[in-house]
Amino acid sequence: MAFAELLDQVGSQGRFQVLQTVALLVPIIAVTTHSMLENFSGAVPNHRCWVPLLDNSTAQASVPRTLSPEALLTISIPPGPNQEPHQCRRFRHPQWQLLDPNATSANWSKAATEPCVDGWVYNRSTFTSTIVTQWDLVCDSQALKPMAQSIYMAGSLVGAAVRGQTSDRFGRRLVLTWSYLQLAVVGTAAGFAPTFPVYCLLRFLVAFAVAGILMNTATLLMEWMSAAGRPLVMTLNSLGFSFGQVLMAAVAYGVRDWAMLQLTVSAPFFLSFVYSWWLAESARWLLITGRVAQGLRELQRVADINRKRAVGEALTTEVLLSAMQEELRMGQAPASMGTLLRMPGLRQRTCLSILCWFAFGFTFYGLALDLQALGSNVFLLQVLIGVVDIPAKTGTLLLLSHLGRRHTQALSLVLAGVCILANTVVPHEMEALRSALAVLGLSGVGAVFTCITIYSGELFPTTLRMTAVGLGQMAARGGAILGPLVRLLGVYSPSIPLLVYGVVAVLTGLAALLLPETRSLPLPDTIQDVQRPAVKKAADSTQDHPVLKSTRF
Repeated sequence: MAFAELLDQVGSQGRFQVLQTVALLVPIIAVTTHSMLENFSGAVPNHRCWVPLLDNSTAQASVPRTLSPEALLTISIPPGPNQEPHQCRRFRHPQWQLLDPNATSANWSKAATEPCVDGWVYNRSTFTSTIVTQWDLVCDSQALKPMAQSIYMAGSLVGAAVRGQTSDRFGRRLVLTWSYLQLAVVGTAAGFAPTFPVYCLLRFLVAFAVAGILMNTATLLMEWMSAAGRPLVMTLNSLGFSFGQVLMAAVAYGVRDWAMLQLTVSAPFFLSFVYSWWLAESARWLLITGRVAQGLRELQRVADINRKRAVGEALTTEVLLSAMQEELRMGQAPASMGTLLRMPGLRQRTCLSILCWFAFGFTFYGLALDLQALGSNVFLLQVLIGVVDIPAKTGTLLLLSHLGRRHTQALSLVLAGVCILANTVVPHEMEALRSALAVLGLSGVGAVFTCITIYSGELFPTTLRMTAVGLGQMAARGGAILGPLVRLLGVYSPSIPLLVYGVVAVLTGLAALLLPETRSLPLPDTIQDVQRPAVKKAADSTQDHPVLKSTRF
């Protein structure tokens, strides 16, 4: 794994890494807002049918002025299941008899009501406009709102599959740059969507781009950083999602119109697209795929930024070919998604990595749904979800350094699962304890995400890394889609969904113990490095390397 030595010489933790990390993490904070956007842009406000006596000035003129708006509401809208004004039906004609203090629900029948044929009136005190009010996604059309979120998840799933393979073929930075542009364009266009189907299509393409940004950002961070620095930068990457959730709440609090909110979170990616041309392509990927000249230019550029110009000038094509002769020969052998399942060593890593990603997406959405029961203030709730993640992800950095990847992954999954299972036996009256367990479980899921983003990159060779990460992201999105569906089992018993979430997390945590430990190991570049890591590590530590001799010469 000679590239690790090349990177150490030009600087593996220098000024270039600081600048590149900042440039990559700022968009991560912003991209999180798109995943959480419909908590606000898709909020469902209180609503009722449009009725002439309340909403038509001509009809109001014929009404005695002694009648209050509450009285007019009583004779125009029947009571709903919770005795509040019905949200989906109205009286065909005013029921004046209901003004009698002795009147009861027996004084009218369902036959006297009709659907909201003239539309709805929405409470706009919290949000001036949402996609729900824009396209009346209520009553008979209320299923269309969750459909929009499902379409977004499907876009992320497809994007993870496609962008993973295209990144391994065309490069990390190129796909990342295109993803920035795509997100900026289609995200902005979504704010002007004329119809709901067009909006859903644009959100699908937004999610497609988001998947490319998430995967390529993580991979570029890892492939330009030394083994010692990887836990830190990947923890910062994970914390970007936490800060992004807090940012989402702040932006949505200030921008209450869904279209303006969509524009606000999308337009900044035009700037990301512009400066992404400065970002360095992964020299590791360039060299392994035979693009030696480009790889040499990137290494020399990094050496210059890290103030090691003499080292950069000493690097030549001959030096790189000599240093990475074995990797170049093996790395250019054909490799595809099928390789991940054909090779015995890779097959186990792939299956277990996919399982961990799935458990993360599945469990996170289970906990998020539980957390929503803690309060009705959607802005405060969004901040809470982000804030509880921060200490968990920071603590994960220490665990990764001391316990290693495998045990940290297993511990965080088991912790999250045990907390969920504990809530199945805690009485509902003990709300404080149930809330504490939910927050602790969510912290465990935050640790799962931090660890798996590092671990999945270290388990696979450069030639297949993005393909493997893409499969993992697909599994996470699949879990995110299936997670909410498990809530339907609650009609049989409220404990069944929690039992399913908890068991999946615990069993996956135990299965994670079968993965190999990768702490302090250099990133594998070829399939052969994965098949015989111990031999390769011993060889790297005992031989004199031609890179050192050549640069000295």
